[in-house]
Amino acid sequence: MKIALIGYGRMGKEIEKIALDRGHEISLKIDVDNQSDLTLENLKKCDVAIEFTIPTSAINNYNLCFEAGVPVVSGTTGWLDRKEEVYNSCLAKDGTFFYASNFSVGVNLFFELNRKLATLMAGRSEYGVEMTEVHHTQKLDAPSGTAISLAEDILEVLPSKTAWVNDKTPAENELNIKSEREGQVPGIHTVKYESDVDYIEITHSAKSRKGFALGAVLAAEFSKENKGILSMKDLLKI
Repeated sequence: MKIALIGYGRMGKEIEKIALDRGHEISLKIDVDNQSDLTLENLKKCDVAIEFTIPTSAINNYNLCFEAGVPVVSGTTGWLDRKEEVYNSCLAKDGTFFYASNFSVGVNLFFELNRKLATLMAGRSEYGVEMTEVHHTQKLDAPSGTAISLAEDILEVLPSKTAWVNDKTPAENELNIKSEREGQVPGIHTVKYESDVDYIEITHSAKSRKGFALGAVLAAEFSKENKGILSMKDLLKI
C-alpha cells in the first residue's frame, strides 16, 4: 500500500516506522518545509493518506484528499466544530474519511469501559465525577481530543451533567476536565467518581506513541478497503 504522510513530526515518524515494518511504502511525506508538494497529482499516486497536522490546516488537507479520491485517516484534533462540513464534503465526493481522537486500541476499549461505568453511575447521585488528562508540554490543544470524547460519552448517559468545562470551577451540571502538561508524557486519562465514603477511578496510560501509530496504520489498511465515514468502532467491530 502506498501511503501519503501529511504531517511528519514525531507521530508521523512513528507511523512511518510501523508502516514500513508492515510492508507498506511511504510515497509522499509532507512537512512544514515542503507543503507545496501536497498536490492533487502527488496524492493521486497514493492509496491512502494519514494526516496528523494542526486544526488550521487539517480541513484543507481533507478536502484535497477527497478531491484526489484518496481515503484519508486523520488524528488531528481541534477542528470538530466543523465536523458536519467535513463529513458532507467527504460524502459529496464519494470519499472515505476515518477520524479518531485516539487511534490506540487500548484507548478505544477504555472508551467502552467509560460508557459502561457512566451508565452504572446514572442513578447514583451521591457520586460526583471529574476527569484529568496529562500530556507532554508540546501538545497545543486542551483538553485533549480523547478527553473530549470521554466527556461527551459521559454526558450522553449521565443525567446530572449537561456540559463539560476545562480547568475551571464547574457548576453543578458541568463536568470539569483538568488538563496538565508535563515532560514527555504520551497521554494519561483518568475518570473519577467520588462520594463521601469512597471513590471509583479508571485510568488509561500510554507508554509511548507506538500504540497510537499502529492504530493509525491499521486504520489506513481498513480505509483502503472500505468507504464512507469510518471510526475505530468500525475497525474494532465494537
